[in-house]
Amino acid sequence: TGIVHIAPGFGADDYEIGKKYNLPVLQAIGTNGIFKDFAKPYNGMYIKDADKEIIKDLKISGQLFKKEMYEHSYPHCWRCDKPLIYIAQQSWYIRTTQFKDQLIKNMNDINWVPDEIRSGRMLNWLENNVDWALSRERFWGTPLPIWICDNDNCDKKKVIGSIEELRKHATNLPDEVDLHKPMMDEVKLKCECGSTMSRVSEVIDVWFDSGAMPYAQWHYPFENKEEFEAKYPADFISEAVDQTRGWFYSLLAISTMLFDKPPFKNVVVLEFILDKKGKKMSKHKGNVVDPFVTVDTYGADPTRWYMVSTSNPWLPTRFDIEGLKEVTRKYFDTLRNTYSFFAIYANIDDILGRADKDSKTVEAFLEGKSGDEERFDRWIMSKYNSLVKEVTKSLDKYDITRPVRSIQNFVIDELSNWYVRNNRRRFWAKDDDPSKMRAYLTLYKILIGVVKLAAPVSPFISEMIWKELCGSNRDKYGLPLSVHMESFPTADETAIDTELEVAMGMVEKIVSLGRAARSRKNLKVRQPLSKILVGLNNQDDFEKLYEYLPIIKDELNIKEIEYASDLDQYISYGAKLNFKTAGPKLGNKVKQASVIIAELDSESVKKFTDDKSIEINIDGEKVALSDDEIQVMKIENDGFAVENDGFLTVALITELDTELLDEGFARELVNKIQNMRKSVGFEVTDYIKINIYSDKKLLAAAKKHEQFICKETLAKKIAYDKIDTSELAQEWNINGEKATIVVEKN
Repeated sequence: TGIVHIAPGFGADDYEIGKKYNLPVLQAIGTNGIFKDFAKPYNGMYIKDADKEIIKDLKISGQLFKKEMYEHSYPHCWRCDKPLIYIAQQSWYIRTTQFKDQLIKNMNDINWVPDEIRSGRMLNWLENNVDWALSRERFWGTPLPIWICDNDNCDKKKVIGSIEELRKHATNLPDEVDLHKPMMDEVKLKCECGSTMSRVSEVIDVWFDSGAMPYAQWHYPFENKEEFEAKYPADFISEAVDQTRGWFYSLLAISTMLFDKPPFKNVVVLEFILDKKGKKMSKHKGNVVDPFVTVDTYGADPTRWYMVSTSNPWLPTRFDIEGLKEVTRKYFDTLRNTYSFFAIYANIDDILGRADKDSKTVEAFLEGKSGDEERFDRWIMSKYNSLVKEVTKSLDKYDITRPVRSIQNFVIDELSNWYVRNNRRRFWAKDDDPSKMRAYLTLYKILIGVVKLAAPVSPFISEMIWKELCGSNRDKYGLPLSVHMESFPTADETAIDTELEVAMGMVEKIVSLGRAARSRKNLKVRQPLSKILVGLNNQDDFEKLYEYLPIIKDELNIKEIEYASDLDQYISYGAKLNFKTAGPKLGNKVKQASVIIAELDSESVKKFTDDKSIEINIDGEKVALSDDEIQVMKIENDGFAVENDGFLTVALITELDTELLDEGFARELVNKIQNMRKSVGFEVTDYIKINIYSDKKLLAAAKKHEQFICKETLAKKIAYDKIDTSELAQEWNINGEKATIVVEKN
């Protein structure tokens, strides 16, 4: 019919329409959902129970147009899940509409993160601002401090603003004041007309309490005026996105009405946490993750770190326990292991004791002056200080996800997998090796710096490592009791060497491609290879890496490195049609085109990569295809493993001669012996004796590289006797050869 019924007493929109057309506010239903006495013949009935009776009466009277069942969203109690109805009630209001322009101005003076909250949800809320319904008909809450004269002929009202004012006007206030119901309901005031005044029954909206917290915490304006003014507005707050209509608004509204200024300078607005499938968590769905169980199981630090690193907090975050486990394994275990590596060898070498004897070295080091550093030391210090700059820049913008990810990548990729991995032998060197002390001091400083950077997000592990590292030297060097009492790190610009970082970054990329090539050919890094060919833009770029070539050799276990101006001799080219991009253009000719492209020889495909287009003939018709319609593949020739990343290409020569195979056997033996040392609980300083028994091929390799095996495993001697029975014996498959090994303390 196009007709809609209007019930001004049971809906906000209906009420506004009712005001516009001067409609009466009729309420036949009470707050208990029961029809009132005057609403006959339905009086005393529950609203939903009356539905059938009303429809029946409409039909009898001939007024029923149509009846049907349909669904629509309805409010439900958040606690018991029962349906609710809106009902118009008398309320006390604050006329916030009078301050609309000031509210918008002050809101715009705040730094909102993300900024779209300012121009979106918050602005929309303020532009459609309505007066603030201050009163609530509840028992628990702050009593509304309004007293009304009991004399029907007097319209006097009094708002009380302090306990002192209440004592002044109250006629029956006890010495011990309880500012809650029901005591405040019993307090009477003396009216100017001579009658008594009683407090209204309502309590204040709890959001008013929340919005008043900046003043309540200082008991302002009754005391602490200077303290309050020095710390207001707040530098920073953070809450969930639903607080645009809650705490953010109540803070803003009260501050605007009192001082016409924003209540805070910066705010990070959080989105909600969803389940791993992106669904809202709900007890009904059974997809709620209990935070207390999670923290008890995995720890507060990993839980917090995972949530912050997964996505920006102002975006919906999917919570997956498997992701939390991965963060624990990859980042926290790596950080612990890096610290443990330092601690184990520092204790063996009594680094702290030696540092105490040579305090000038430590003092200079703590000031950042560590003397003639190794290239790796300069590089990791440069990377660390670049990290400090990056983290600080992001945090200054209230972006926490980017810096957390950067810290994580630094610890895993740069510190553990690159610096410690490439410098282990410096920690194992002789005591009089000056490089050894520099390695210790560098790693010490980096660990201290990392835990200071990470402390705001992972306070517990940061505190643990800090105390372990600083314990005995804390008082001597004036270090704080806690990492959280330290100043946040500042970058040392003089320690940043951009050229060194770029060069080492290229080395890391070459190693990464080399490892990928090895992995694809199932060649373990322990198996040495004869040569790697590196293709760059030009030979000058390669020559800049000369001083880093030993690192590449060591990391990839390669004997030689050469620059290759043209790697095409080691690879051939193939191509296939990109059906997604070429399909719409070719239509029913797509299959023929696919066959033609797949049959192109290497030279034709190479020419296509240069020309960026190719013309093919389909049933006498010439068809041009571009580089986004054809996918080019580089196919390595036999005996090579090739990987490419943009301008960088590496080619490993994969052919193995006897010398390489024998060294591979030796390195595998070292790996197995080290595993056996660890499994039986030997200390890293324990010397051992070894017995290896296998066929002639493996034994020949072991004897050839006996000195290397002994040095790597701290073995005093190696025997090659047949092993009949031994509880210590373990059998291994070493590159296809069976071997029995016994490891004992020497």
